Amino acid sequence: MDKASKIWLYDTTLRDGAQREGIALSIEDKVKIARKLDEMGIPFIEGGWPGANPKDVQFFWRLQEEPLKNAEIVAFCSTRRPGKLAAEDPLFKAILAAGTRWVTIFGKSWDLHVEAGLQTSLAENLAMIRDTIAYLRSQGRRVIYDAEHWFDGYRANPDYALQTLRAAWEAGAEWLVFCDTNGGTLPHEIGRIVGEVYDALPGLTQDQDAPRLGIHTHNDSETAVANAIAAVMEGATMVQGTINGYGERCGNANLCSIIPNLQLKLGYDCIAPEQLQQLSRTSRAISEWANLAPDDHAAFVGRSAFAHKGGIHVSAVARNPLTYEHIAPEAVGNERRIVISDQSGLSNILAKARSFGMELDPKGATCREILQQLKQLESEGYQFEAAEASFELLMRSALGQRQPLFTLKGFQVHCDILQGMGHTCGENAIATIKLSVNEENLLEVAEGNGPVSALDAALRKALVKFYPEIATFHLTDYKVRILDSTSGTDAKTRVLVESSNGEERWNTVGVSTNIIDASYQAVVEGIEYGLLLKANNPVTVA
Repeated sequence: MDKASKIWLYDTTLRDGAQREGIALSIEDKVKIARKLDEMGIPFIEGGWPGANPKDVQFFWRLQEEPLKNAEIVAFCSTRRPGKLAAEDPLFKAILAAGTRWVTIFGKSWDLHVEAGLQTSLAENLAMIRDTIAYLRSQGRRVIYDAEHWFDGYRANPDYALQTLRAAWEAGAEWLVFCDTNGGTLPHEIGRIVGEVYDALPGLTQDQDAPRLGIHTHNDSETAVANAIAAVMEGATMVQGTINGYGERCGNANLCSIIPNLQLKLGYDCIAPEQLQQLSRTSRAISEWANLAPDDHAAFVGRSAFAHKGGIHVSAVARNPLTYEHIAPEAVGNERRIVISDQSGLSNILAKARSFGMELDPKGATCREILQQLKQLESEGYQFEAAEASFELLMRSALGQRQPLFTLKGFQVHCDILQGMGHTCGENAIATIKLSVNEENLLEVAEGNGPVSALDAALRKALVKFYPEIATFHLTDYKVRILDSTSGTDAKTRVLVESSNGEERWNTVGVSTNIIDASYQAVVEGIEYGLLLKANNPVTVA
């Protein structure tokens, strides 16, 4: 069987992905995600189930008023109900009102689901598939048929499962998509069953008007991506999945892994190379809109996907990236990162300096001083691997390229104790800070939800008139770790703070036996680094 080189991508982040626990997308979120996917060249974007909730109805209305530039927006729905004609089923009024050219219909492939779930006969289920698709075709819609629980159904009763495909084919479906709905099938089974379908339905390869095959996999066995690839290698030409693998239970097949694997490793045509270079940025933007932290260790698109920590690795990559990188990170819009830690050698320092726009003399004293200071601070509890912004500031200090923003005169933090509530600090934390900027003395007070929030607010309040850019900065994460727990309340504390200006994120660190002091260190460096980013002033040192 000849394998097609073109793969049609079908994104279901807005429907299947939104079923992930913890995701709640607004209409604006859905519109932004759809437009981002459209920019990236995804041909089919499933928008949701019109009529299932008011939000999905409004989403389709929005896209009727402001259509996507390239992608087909797809409505999703089930087959008609048992014992009712599709033309009489109110279910389809909202589907047709959504105004999409394409509709995806899912139907039952597994006799267990037909008899126990739908509580109807196997013959009626076939009639439901035929009638639903034929009705939608009569209304001018093009149909993708998702064969739900296909692999479980095929294993249990292959003859009946194939009858459901024939019913969809005969009624006018243009795509037949195999769904591993429970996510329990393994790659070797996927490939075997897809191949058997081609053998059992020879018209799929002989009839040019026959529907094409697609694959939709879930990740309950941690094989969704491998399963999708296995189906493609047996002839499937549509791959359904979600950005970042979002989805119910353990998630769906991750398009951020499927696309580069198919295109860069196997030579399939998925999207244009310049669109593939948007992949990392798209992954991170959608995680922001979904209000989920990006997975730093995600393949291809994670911040750590091309990060090198060991000195031997760093030295080798500097000579030839192929030594420890399976693709060029730029191909998927990612970047190479050199991780700094107490395991670092001079090669790490030199490479990291270059990433900051600095050139150090490998034989100079400054480079070795930075390495020594790094190892000393890490032995005291600092962790620059997770706080690269702090490390860049450390390097700039060593090179005389860091000017203090202000001089601290002192600060106090006061928390009200809520008696009888089991709390030691409520929302009424108050911070007072005294500092000097350009020889001007300032005293500011601010409230916050806890002592760190109040201190951060007071600091920003004092500095914003001198550095207006600070108004766009905000804390996005705050982590505390006790470093020597055997010391009890005298233990040293490490605080990691993540900050953002709405476009970029950066991490800073502070260490002290006083958690407020450690937090202050991290917060101040977060503000300083944000201003450095804004200035965009790379340094070159001979």
